[in-house]
Amino acid sequence: MLAHPSHHSHAAKMGSLHKATFVLLMLCMSALGRAEYLKYKDPKQPVGARVKDLLGRMTLTEKIGQMTQIERINATAEVISKYFIGSVLSSGGSPPFPRASAKDWASMVDEMQKAALSTRLGIPMIYGIDAVHGHNNVYKATIFPHNVGLGATRDPMLVKRIGEATALEVRATGIPYVFAPCIAVCRDPRWGRCYESYSEDPYVVRSMTTIISGLQGDVPSGSEGRPYVGGSKKVAACAKHYVGDGGTFMGINEGNTIIDNHGMMTIHMPAYYNSIIRGVSTIMVSFNSWNGTKMHANHYLITDFLKNKLKFRGLVISDWQGIDKITTPPHLNYSYSIEAGVGAGIDMIMVPFAYTEFIDGLTSQVEKNIIPMSRIDDAVYRILRVKFTMGLFENPYADRSLAGELGKQEHRELAREAVRKSLVLLKNGKSASTPLLPLPKKAGKILVAGSHADNLGNQCGGWTIEWQGDTGNDKTVGRRSFRRSSPPWTPTRR
Repeated sequence: MLAHPSHHSHAAKMGSLHKATFVLLMLCMSALGRAEYLKYKDPKQPVGARVKDLLGRMTLTEKIGQMTQIERINATAEVISKYFIGSVLSSGGSPPFPRASAKDWASMVDEMQKAALSTRLGIPMIYGIDAVHGHNNVYKATIFPHNVGLGATRDPMLVKRIGEATALEVRATGIPYVFAPCIAVCRDPRWGRCYESYSEDPYVVRSMTTIISGLQGDVPSGSEGRPYVGGSKKVAACAKHYVGDGGTFMGINEGNTIIDNHGMMTIHMPAYYNSIIRGVSTIMVSFNSWNGTKMHANHYLITDFLKNKLKFRGLVISDWQGIDKITTPPHLNYSYSIEAGVGAGIDMIMVPFAYTEFIDGLTSQVEKNIIPMSRIDDAVYRILRVKFTMGLFENPYADRSLAGELGKQEHRELAREAVRKSLVLLKNGKSASTPLLPLPKKAGKILVAGSHADNLGNQCGGWTIEWQGDTGNDKTVGRRSFRRSSPPWTPTRR
């Protein structure tokens, strides 16, 4: 039986329709495939290419979020995702809860990271903490001598090993970034933070920047001067406080460093040269002023000198509410402080509490062309470069297998070695012919005067569990100067 001609026409039309549908489907799949390839998520791409690709996809809101660092207590999942927060920190004395374990810390950080990764572009946040003499904010972590003690050892390789141990303990808690080392050159012992300085001698301070290599890893040959973090067992370091914090008039904290350009460059700047060569990832700006100009508003030293002349490629971060203190009293004219601080070249702003005011203020200034978009792009480029260099896009979460590194016995032995090497004897007895030390093996009683000998908190000093440290033997775990034995010893108290 012959088919009606209209049937042939219908069949031909259906065939053409199916073919067109197939071609359209293939085109859609091809387009979808191209859309799914995001260069910034490809670890085979160079860091620069990944940064440029991601930066080009970001909105102003997302960029300013990356420039914002807030305190842990405010870092809810909703806040992180809503404002695209780029960084979170724990201030001194800000654990998830008292005596939190490595697992507890890692769980907290991972929850925040999940919120960051849930955003449109999935940019990981970076969590930072003040690990200035070991992972000192964490219960049961190894506490090392403060910088004043480490400087007295005159042993840069020992300090590097301390950096390595500290990096492992910090990573054990899921944290990839530390606000250390402090490379201040303390020129006046009246300064209350002199214990955070390795020495009054710029050469000694410069030699102790080996701790950066311990924290971050050794920079590969040919890559000197570029931000570098050598894998998931290392952390990003932060050289601070830029610059001249140890040279203020009369040792007044956050005061005015009165010194000419030559003095600044030969006394307070050399350690930063070495830090940059060692690939330090970040540099923190200081609260002090230089000849009356607040460092947080010093365009010459931050942009012209640090970024342009020294070719520092990492990110510049403010100190705690640092831009607020550009004015006297602090926060007097916050709009001006934002303009001055960001305009000076600060890339990431530590605004622990007033983050919405900062975000709104900076957004307004960019929209009004008070702060150019080029300044925002420079800041975000540097932030993303550090994050890519750290491997955060590939490994954003804590490595739970490192939990046992916290307070590890080998690290405690290293701390004891540092204590032994840090001891300085000013005078050995009345004369060289009658030395006091070494003590005879059959010595009778030894007088131990003062309550500090039996006080772990006092021996650890500031930046231990709490911002200013605390007194007592129940704040963390460790061995005091003496162990109770038989016969018992009794310290004298006055």
